[in-house]
Amino acid sequence: MENPQDIFSSNGGCLIDIVIEKYLVESKESVSHVQLACSMQDCAFPLDGTELCIWNTEDPSHQLLILRGHHQPITAMAFGNKVNPLLICSASLDYVIMWNLEECREKVLQAYPLLSLFIDAESRQLVTGCADGQLWIFSLMDGHHYRRVARVDLRKKTETFSTRRVKSGLCSQPEESHLPSTSALGKGEQVEVTFPVLRLAPCDLSLIPNSACGCLSSENTQCVWIGSSVGLFVFNLANLEVEAALYYKDFQSLSILLAGSCALRNRTADRKVLCLLASLFGGKIAVLEINPAALVRAQQCHSVGQSLSVPASFCVLPTSPLYLGIAKEKSTKAASQQRCAARNVMKDQRLVFHSKVRSSGYASAPHVTMFSPKTNIKSEGKGSSRRRSRCAWEAYPVECAVPTKPGPQVTAAPTCARVCCIQYSGDGQWLACGLANHLSLVFDASLTGTPAVFSGHDGAVNAVCWSQDRRWLLSAAWDGTLRVWSARGAELALLLGKDMFSKPIQSAQFYYIDAFILLSSGPEFQLLKYHIDTCKDEIKRYKQKSKSKLICRLSMTGAVDMTSLSAVNDFYSHIVLTAGRNRTVEVFDLNAGCSAAVIAEAHSRPVHQICQNKGSSFTTQQPQAYNLFLTTAIGDGMRLWDLRTLRCERHFEGHPTRGYPCGIAFSPCGRFAACGAEDRHAYVYEMGSSTYSHRLAGHTDTVTGVAFNPSAPQLATATLDGKLQLFLTE
Repeated sequence: MENPQDIFSSNGGCLIDIVIEKYLVESKESVSHVQLACSMQDCAFPLDGTELCIWNTEDPSHQLLILRGHHQPITAMAFGNKVNPLLICSASLDYVIMWNLEECREKVLQAYPLLSLFIDAESRQLVTGCADGQLWIFSLMDGHHYRRVARVDLRKKTETFSTRRVKSGLCSQPEESHLPSTSALGKGEQVEVTFPVLRLAPCDLSLIPNSACGCLSSENTQCVWIGSSVGLFVFNLANLEVEAALYYKDFQSLSILLAGSCALRNRTADRKVLCLLASLFGGKIAVLEINPAALVRAQQCHSVGQSLSVPASFCVLPTSPLYLGIAKEKSTKAASQQRCAARNVMKDQRLVFHSKVRSSGYASAPHVTMFSPKTNIKSEGKGSSRRRSRCAWEAYPVECAVPTKPGPQVTAAPTCARVCCIQYSGDGQWLACGLANHLSLVFDASLTGTPAVFSGHDGAVNAVCWSQDRRWLLSAAWDGTLRVWSARGAELALLLGKDMFSKPIQSAQFYYIDAFILLSSGPEFQLLKYHIDTCKDEIKRYKQKSKSKLICRLSMTGAVDMTSLSAVNDFYSHIVLTAGRNRTVEVFDLNAGCSAAVIAEAHSRPVHQICQNKGSSFTTQQPQAYNLFLTTAIGDGMRLWDLRTLRCERHFEGHPTRGYPCGIAFSPCGRFAACGAEDRHAYVYEMGSSTYSHRLAGHTDTVTGVAFNPSAPQLATATLDGKLQLFLTE
C-alpha cells in the first residue's frame, strides 16, 4: 500500500454554484459497471483496475489512501456498518479482501522514506531518521530481536525545547516558527510541515569543555547530531530530548535557509564541527563551521536546583514548619512530664535523689541529626531470633543479580479485586497491599500463611505506607479517609475523616522519621502532626485519644490538582516532590516552607507516580544518589531525574502502558528500576541503559504494582486481577 501525492486535480467553484466538482481523479482503467461505495466520511473506488482507492472527505491534506492486494480488476466493494473499526470489503476474480482502514492509514503514515541511519555502539541501539521527521530507535541487544525502543517526533521535541527555554527565562517570548512559509495556500487550508531527518551523525560531547556544557553532563550523555531541512539539533539518546537547536534562518550570514541534503563531521583538532549543506531549492552548496561549545552554552538552562538536596545538610530553621511541629511536641511532652512528676512527688522526701539530673531539653531548639546511611538496624518486632539476626547483620548484596526466577504466587482477594498499591516494611519481613475491595492486607514476605486483614474503608485503598519503626500501617482510600493501624494487632489507632479534606486523598505517607504525616488532597498537600495513644484502658477504649493537628498546607503553582507526592521517611529530609495535572513536577522545601523549583512539561501526560531512590537500612549508597527520582505517566514511559540539575537524565520507554497507570519502584541498591506493563509482564531496567534488561513473565493480567524487598534481592508484583507474584534470584 502507498499514499500518492498530487494524483488528483481541484476545480474550485463559487458559493453561488449549484454543483461544484471538488476533485477529479484519473484512472488508467475504466470503472464502468463497477460497484462503488460511500460511507459517512469515505469514498471508495478502484484505481487503475487492481488498486483500491479511499478518499477521506475530512482529510485536510486531500491525500488518497491506495490499498494494493488484488491481482485482477476490482469489481465490487462495500463499507461495514460499524464506525470503529471502519472496515471495507473489496472483491475481484482472485480475492475477497477485508481491510481495516484505521490500521491501513497508520501503516501508510509510517511508510515514509528512510533517509538516515546511525548505530550507537555503546548503547547498542540503531537510530533511523525518516522524511516525516520521525526518529525510530531499535535495540540491538541479544534477545531483544531488534525491538523498537522509542519513536520520537522531531518537530514536537523542538517545540518542547523552545517552551522550556521560555519558561526558564532564556527567551522572553516563544520563538517564531521555523517552518517553511505556507502563505501561498488558500484561505482555510493548512499543511503540516515536518522536519525531515536528512542526516544522523555522532556528537562527541567530550570535545566540549565541562564549563560550556552547564548542567549537561558530558561524561555519560550519549548525543547525536540531527541534520534537518530547517536546522541542526543536538539530540540526547538517553533522555530523548533536544539539548540544543541551530536554525539556519536565525543567521543572516547563511546563504542556505532550507537544506535538501546534509553531512556532518566532528573535528577533534579545534573542537569544531563541519557541516556540508545543499540547498533544497537551487544549486547552492555551503560548508558551515559550528562551535558546539558556544551553541550548548547559549541554550542550556541554568539549573536552579543545585542548592537542593534530598539528604538534609542544614539544621531546621526556626521559621520552618518542621521546627514548629517538633518544638511544640517536645514542649508539650516536657510540660506533661513535669505535671506527672509533681503529682507523684512525696512532700517529706527530697526532690532530687541522684547526683546527676538529665535535662528535659524543652527550652532548647530540637536536635536534628544530619543524614547518615543506616546499615545496622535491629528489628523492634517480636519475630523469631532468626529474623532479628538477619535484619541486624546481613547487608543487602549490592552486586546481586536481578530477581527473575518466578516464586510463590497468591490471590489477594477471592473476588479478584485489583491490587492498587503494594509496599514492603522497612525490615523486609512484611508486604502490605491496598485492594479495590476496600481492604488492606499484610502478607509475610514469602507470601505464605494467612494475611492480616485491615478493614474499615468504604472505597478502594489507593495508598499504603509503613512507619519507619514498623509499628504502624497507614492507609488512604477513595472514600476520603485516612487510617493509621497498629501493625501487630490490626487495630485502628487513628482516623482522619473525609470532613477534613476538600477532595479525595491521592497520596499519603509518614514523613521525617515518623514525626509527621504527609498527604495530598486536591491542589494542596498537608503536613500533619499526630499523636497515637497507646494506653490500654478496657473501660474507655471506645474513646479515641489519638489525634492530629495541621501544621501547614502548601498548594501547587497554578492551583492544579496533585496527582502524586513523595518524600523520604528513613532519614531527615526537607524535600517534598509533587506532580500535578498540568504535567509539571514541583519541588517543595519544607525547611523554607515554600516551593523551590518547577519542572515544566515533565511528561506528555500527567505524572501518576513519583518514586525516589530511598535506598534501605540494609545498604549504603553515595549521598548524591538519593537525589535521583523516577516519574511515570500513561503512554510516556519512565523518566529518571536529578534533583540537583532538575534535568531528565534518562528516558525508559520499552513497556506498554497506554491506558492504565502501572507502578514503578527503585531497587535498594539504586542500580535497577522496575515497572509494570499492560502486556502481562514486569520490566526491569538498569540505570545506565534505556533498554530493559529483563522482561518478567508469568502474570495473568496487567501488572499494576511492583516493589523491591529492602533486605533481600526479591521483587513483588501485583496484577489487575488481584494476584501477587514473587520473583527471586537464581
